[in-house]
Amino acid sequence: MMHSKPLCGIDEAGRGPLAGSLVIAGVVLKKPIEGLMDSKKLTEKKREALYPMVIENSAYHIVSFSAKEVDEMGISQCLQAGLQSIQKHLSGVEYLFDGNSTFGVENISTMVKADTKVAEVSAASILAKVTHDREMIEMAKKYPEYGFEKHKGYGTKAHIEALLKYDRCEMHRKTFRVKGLDDPVLKF
Repeated sequence: MMHSKPLCGIDEAGRGPLAGSLVIAGVVLKKPIEGLMDSKKLTEKKREALYPMVIENSAYHIVSFSAKEVDEMGISQCLQAGLQSIQKHLSGVEYLFDGNSTFGVENISTMVKADTKVAEVSAASILAKVTHDREMIEMAKKYPEYGFEKHKGYGTKAHIEALLKYDRCEMHRKTFRVKGLDDPVLKF
């Protein structure tokens, strides 16, 4: 694909977990980086090694929405605001967002699995995932009972069991329903 303008790859991390922030990153690479691929296919160690290389060799912008903001605005609104923030901070480029929706934001192209095909999107995927995971590892110190450092807030069996035992903390999204915790009686 030939681009008349530089390409800004955009990806997010933390769309699906029960806890933690939604992180959206935009990256315009200044020079190629060896070993870029979808952050989910890389080990944590490899992601951590690539993170400073991406920061060093790109123009980038990272936007985070807390669990509380995700609850108040909803995922779509957060993604829309994040995409707009990236457009504001990284201008004069073409935008490619991983996935199949622009969430109503204009001048953004989408591509399913772009994080596995396009270096800029892979780089954005790494920044978003590392930012998200570092937050969860930090929060694990404050809330050791949930095991955030292991599952990064995703709905694993161990995480659900901890939720049933300890209920939610400030890091949890209250609008994300948890089987066994939110039924049959609705809790507010």
